[in-house]
Amino acid sequence: MTTTTTALAHPASPLKRITSVAKLHFANPWTTLGLPWIILGVIFVGMLTIWWLIYSAIDPADRAGALEGTQFSGSSFFIYIYMMVVAIQAISITFPFALGYGVTRRDYYLGSALAFVVLAVIYTAGLTLISAAETMTGGWGMGVTIFAPVYFGAGIAERIFVQFVAFLFFLFFGSAIAAVWVRWKATGVTMFFIVVAALLVGLIALATFTGSWSAVGARLVDLGVLGVAAWSLVLTAISGVAGFTLLRRATPRNAA
Repeated sequence: MTTTTTALAHPASPLKRITSVAKLHFANPWTTLGLPWIILGVIFVGMLTIWWLIYSAIDPADRAGALEGTQFSGSSFFIYIYMMVVAIQAISITFPFALGYGVTRRDYYLGSALAFVVLAVIYTAGLTLISAAETMTGGWGMGVTIFAPVYFGAGIAERIFVQFVAFLFFLFFGSAIAAVWVRWKATGVTMFFIVVAALLVGLIALATFTGSWSAVGARLVDLGVLGVAAWSLVLTAISGVAGFTLLRRATPRNAA
Protein backbone atom coordinates (compact mmCIF):
# COMPACT_ATOMS: atom_id res chain seq x y z
CA MET A 1 0.00 0.00 0.00
CA THR A 2 1.41 3.42 -0.98
CA THR A 3 1.74 6.36 1.38
CA THR A 4 -1.23 8.08 -0.24
CA THR A 5 -3.55 5.09 0.02
CA THR A 6 -2.41 4.49 3.59
CA ALA A 7 -3.35 8.07 4.49
CA LEU A 8 -6.70 7.62 2.78
CA ALA A 9 -7.41 4.35 4.56
CA HIS A 10 -6.63 5.46 8.12
CA PRO A 11 -8.30 8.28 10.09
CA ALA A 12 -6.27 11.48 10.29
CA SER A 13 -6.73 15.19 10.76
CA PRO A 14 -9.06 16.90 8.25
CA LEU A 15 -6.14 18.76 6.67
CA LYS A 16 -4.19 15.50 6.29
CA ARG A 17 -7.12 13.80 4.61
CA ILE A 18 -7.62 16.71 2.23
CA THR A 19 -3.94 16.92 1.26
CA SER A 20 -3.87 13.14 0.78
CA VAL A 21 -6.70 13.42 -1.74
CA ALA A 22 -4.85 16.25 -3.48
CA LYS A 23 -1.75 14.05 -3.75
CA LEU A 24 -3.89 11.30 -5.23
CA HIS A 25 -4.47 13.48 -8.30
CA PHE A 26 -0.72 13.72 -8.84
CA ALA A 27 -0.13 9.97 -8.54
CA ASN A 28 0.43 9.88 -12.30
CA PRO A 29 2.39 13.08 -13.00
CA TRP A 30 2.84 12.14 -16.66
CA THR A 31 -0.74 13.07 -17.57
CA THR A 32 -0.95 16.16 -15.34
CA LEU A 33 2.55 17.62 -15.49
CA GLY A 34 4.47 15.91 -18.28
CA LEU A 35 2.39 15.37 -21.41
CA PRO A 36 0.76 18.85 -21.48
CA TRP A 37 4.13 20.60 -21.66
CA ILE A 38 5.36 18.24 -24.37
CA ILE A 39 2.28 18.87 -26.51
CA LEU A 40 2.57 22.60 -25.89
CA GLY A 41 6.23 22.43 -26.93
CA VAL A 42 5.29 20.68 -30.18
CA ILE A 43 2.63 23.33 -30.87
CA PHE A 44 5.19 26.07 -30.15
CA VAL A 45 7.78 24.61 -32.52
CA GLY A 46 5.14 24.10 -35.23
CA MET A 47 3.79 27.65 -34.92
CA LEU A 48 7.27 29.16 -34.82
CA THR A 49 8.26 27.22 -37.93
CA ILE A 50 5.17 28.38 -39.81
CA TRP A 51 5.72 32.00 -38.89
CA TRP A 52 9.44 31.77 -39.70
CA LEU A 53 8.52 30.61 -43.20
CA ILE A 54 6.08 33.51 -43.55
CA TYR A 55 8.57 35.94 -42.03
CA SER A 56 11.26 34.84 -44.48
CA ALA A 57 9.01 34.89 -47.54
CA ILE A 58 7.45 38.33 -47.28
CA ASP A 59 9.03 41.72 -47.88
CA PRO A 60 10.54 43.34 -44.73
CA ALA A 61 8.24 46.34 -45.18
CA ASP A 62 5.18 44.09 -44.93
CA ARG A 63 6.29 41.97 -41.98
CA ALA A 64 4.79 44.13 -39.26
CA GLY A 65 1.34 44.00 -40.82
CA ALA A 66 1.53 40.30 -41.53
CA LEU A 67 2.52 39.45 -37.96
CA GLU A 68 0.06 41.82 -36.31
CA GLY A 69 -2.64 39.18 -36.49
CA THR A 70 -0.64 36.87 -34.23
CA GLN A 71 -1.58 39.14 -31.31
CA PHE A 72 -4.87 37.25 -31.32
CA SER A 73 -3.22 33.85 -31.56
CA GLY A 74 -5.07 30.98 -29.93
CA SER A 75 -2.26 28.45 -30.29
CA SER A 76 -1.71 28.19 -26.54
CA PHE A 77 -5.43 27.76 -25.81
CA PHE A 78 -5.01 23.99 -26.02
CA ILE A 79 -3.60 23.87 -22.49
CA TYR A 80 -6.85 25.18 -20.99
CA ILE A 81 -8.97 22.57 -22.74
CA TYR A 82 -6.48 19.94 -21.67
CA MET A 83 -6.86 21.00 -18.02
CA MET A 84 -10.61 20.58 -18.34
CA VAL A 85 -10.02 17.04 -19.59
CA VAL A 86 -7.58 16.44 -16.72
CA ALA A 87 -10.26 17.47 -14.22
CA ILE A 88 -12.84 15.21 -15.86
CA GLN A 89 -10.50 12.23 -15.77
CA ALA A 90 -9.27 12.99 -12.25
CA ILE A 91 -12.74 13.05 -10.71
CA SER A 92 -14.21 10.15 -12.67
CA ILE A 93 -11.24 7.86 -11.94
CA THR A 94 -10.27 8.72 -8.37
CA PHE A 95 -13.69 9.35 -6.83
CA PRO A 96 -14.71 5.66 -6.59
CA PHE A 97 -11.19 4.76 -5.44
CA ALA A 98 -11.17 7.37 -2.66
CA LEU A 99 -14.63 6.41 -1.43
CA GLY A 100 -13.50 2.81 -1.33
CA TYR A 101 -10.90 3.85 1.26
CA GLY A 102 -13.48 5.61 3.41
CA VAL A 103 -12.87 9.21 2.32
CA THR A 104 -15.88 11.44 2.81
CA ARG A 105 -17.31 13.26 -0.19
CA ARG A 106 -16.58 16.59 1.47
CA ASP A 107 -12.89 15.78 2.07
CA TYR A 108 -12.63 14.35 -1.42
CA TYR A 109 -13.96 17.46 -3.11
CA LEU A 110 -11.90 19.83 -0.96
CA GLY A 111 -8.78 17.81 -1.76
CA SER A 112 -9.63 17.83 -5.44
CA ALA A 113 -10.21 21.59 -5.34
CA LEU A 114 -6.81 22.02 -3.70
CA ALA A 115 -5.20 19.94 -6.45
CA PHE A 116 -6.90 22.08 -9.10
CA VAL A 117 -5.65 25.31 -7.51
CA VAL A 118 -2.12 23.88 -7.39
CA LEU A 119 -2.35 22.93 -11.08
CA ALA A 120 -3.61 26.43 -11.91
CA VAL A 121 -0.65 27.95 -10.06
CA ILE A 122 1.89 25.66 -11.77
CA TYR A 123 0.62 26.27 -15.29
CA THR A 124 0.09 29.99 -14.74
CA ALA A 125 3.67 30.32 -13.54
CA GLY A 126 5.01 28.30 -16.46
CA LEU A 127 3.09 30.18 -19.14
CA THR A 128 3.93 33.53 -17.54
CA LEU A 129 7.64 32.76 -17.68
CA ILE A 130 7.38 31.66 -21.31
CA SER A 131 5.37 34.74 -22.26
CA ALA A 132 7.94 36.94 -20.51
CA ALA A 133 10.67 35.28 -22.57
CA GLU A 134 8.60 35.91 -25.69
CA THR A 135 8.31 39.59 -24.84
CA MET A 136 11.99 40.00 -23.98
CA THR A 137 13.09 38.36 -27.24
CA GLY A 138 10.82 40.57 -29.31
CA GLY A 139 8.49 37.74 -30.25
CA TRP A 140 11.28 35.18 -30.68
CA GLY A 141 13.16 37.62 -32.89
CA MET A 142 10.31 37.94 -35.40
CA GLY A 143 7.60 39.90 -33.60
CA VAL A 144 5.44 36.79 -33.28
CA THR A 145 2.85 36.47 -30.49
CA ILE A 146 2.17 32.92 -29.29
CA PHE A 147 2.02 33.01 -25.48
CA ALA A 148 1.12 36.66 -24.87
CA PRO A 149 -2.01 37.41 -26.95
CA VAL A 150 -3.86 40.64 -26.27
CA TYR A 151 -6.77 38.92 -24.50
CA PHE A 152 -4.39 37.84 -21.70
CA GLY A 153 -3.62 41.42 -20.77
CA ALA A 154 -0.88 43.91 -21.48
CA GLY A 155 1.44 43.41 -18.51
CA ILE A 156 2.78 40.52 -16.47
CA ALA A 157 0.44 41.17 -13.52
CA GLU A 158 -2.65 41.18 -15.74
CA ARG A 159 -1.44 38.08 -17.57
CA ILE A 160 -0.95 36.19 -14.31
CA PHE A 161 -4.46 37.02 -13.10
CA VAL A 162 -6.20 36.27 -16.40
CA GLN A 163 -4.39 32.97 -16.92
CA PHE A 164 -4.94 31.87 -13.33
CA VAL A 165 -8.69 32.48 -13.35
CA ALA A 166 -8.95 30.88 -16.81
CA PHE A 167 -7.28 27.72 -15.51
CA LEU A 168 -9.58 27.72 -12.48
CA PHE A 169 -12.64 27.99 -14.69
CA PHE A 170 -11.71 25.11 -16.99
CA LEU A 171 -10.62 22.88 -14.11
CA PHE A 172 -13.78 23.41 -12.07
CA PHE A 173 -16.01 23.28 -15.13
CA GLY A 174 -14.37 19.95 -15.92
CA SER A 175 -15.02 18.77 -12.36
CA ALA A 176 -18.72 19.61 -12.78
CA ILE A 177 -18.86 17.56 -15.99
CA ALA A 178 -17.14 14.69 -14.20
CA ALA A 179 -19.63 14.89 -11.34
CA VAL A 180 -22.47 14.60 -13.85
CA TRP A 181 -20.71 11.55 -15.34
CA VAL A 182 -20.21 9.90 -11.96
CA ARG A 183 -23.87 10.31 -11.07
CA TRP A 184 -25.67 9.81 -14.40
CA LYS A 185 -22.99 8.44 -16.77
CA ALA A 186 -23.19 9.13 -20.52
CA THR A 187 -26.88 10.02 -20.48
CA GLY A 188 -26.30 12.73 -17.91
CA VAL A 189 -23.31 14.19 -19.75
CA THR A 190 -25.26 14.23 -23.02
CA MET A 191 -28.15 16.07 -21.38
CA PHE A 192 -25.69 18.43 -19.67
CA PHE A 193 -24.18 19.54 -22.99
CA ILE A 194 -27.62 19.82 -24.56
CA VAL A 195 -28.67 22.19 -21.76
CA VAL A 196 -25.45 24.22 -22.02
CA ALA A 197 -25.80 24.45 -25.82
CA ALA A 198 -29.45 25.48 -25.49
CA LEU A 199 -28.53 28.23 -23.03
CA LEU A 200 -25.80 29.55 -25.33
CA VAL A 201 -28.07 29.48 -28.38
CA GLY A 202 -30.80 31.17 -26.35
CA LEU A 203 -28.46 33.97 -25.27
CA ILE A 204 -27.20 34.45 -28.84
CA ALA A 205 -30.77 34.55 -30.13
CA LEU A 206 -31.79 37.03 -27.43
CA ALA A 207 -28.90 39.36 -28.29
CA THR A 208 -29.64 39.03 -32.00
CA PHE A 209 -33.40 39.61 -31.92
CA THR A 210 -33.11 42.52 -29.48
CA GLY A 211 -30.23 44.12 -31.37
CA SER A 212 -28.07 44.03 -28.29
CA TRP A 213 -24.76 42.98 -29.80
CA SER A 214 -23.41 46.55 -29.87
CA ALA A 215 -24.34 46.98 -26.21
CA VAL A 216 -22.71 43.63 -25.35
CA GLY A 217 -19.56 44.64 -27.20
CA ALA A 218 -19.48 48.03 -25.48
CA ARG A 219 -19.95 46.37 -22.10
CA LEU A 220 -17.07 43.98 -22.73
CA VAL A 221 -14.86 46.88 -23.78
CA ASP A 222 -15.79 48.77 -20.62
CA LEU A 223 -14.97 45.76 -18.45
CA GLY A 224 -11.64 45.19 -20.15
CA VAL A 225 -9.57 42.04 -19.94
CA LEU A 226 -9.38 42.11 -16.14
CA GLY A 227 -13.10 42.74 -15.73
CA VAL A 228 -14.12 39.87 -17.99
CA ALA A 229 -11.65 37.57 -16.25
CA ALA A 230 -12.98 38.59 -12.84
CA TRP A 231 -16.56 37.86 -13.87
CA SER A 232 -15.49 34.36 -14.97
CA LEU A 233 -14.95 33.62 -11.28
CA VAL A 234 -18.74 33.60 -10.91
CA LEU A 235 -18.99 30.76 -13.43
CA THR A 236 -16.11 29.01 -11.69
CA ALA A 237 -17.90 29.25 -8.34
CA ILE A 238 -21.13 27.94 -9.86
CA SER A 239 -19.23 25.02 -11.40
CA GLY A 240 -17.55 24.27 -8.08
CA VAL A 241 -20.79 24.32 -6.11
CA ALA A 242 -22.55 22.22 -8.75
CA GLY A 243 -19.74 19.66 -8.77
CA PHE A 244 -19.75 19.33 -4.99
CA THR A 245 -23.54 19.11 -4.80
CA LEU A 246 -23.68 16.36 -7.40
CA LEU A 247 -20.85 14.35 -5.84
CA ARG A 248 -22.54 14.48 -2.43
CA ARG A 249 -25.39 12.42 -3.89
CA ALA A 250 -23.35 10.26 -6.26
CA THR A 251 -22.78 6.59 -5.53
CA PRO A 252 -20.40 5.06 -8.07
CA ARG A 253 -20.98 1.36 -8.67
CA ASN A 254 -17.44 0.33 -7.82
CA ALA A 255 -17.25 2.36 -4.60
CA ALA A 256 -17.29 0.48 -1.36
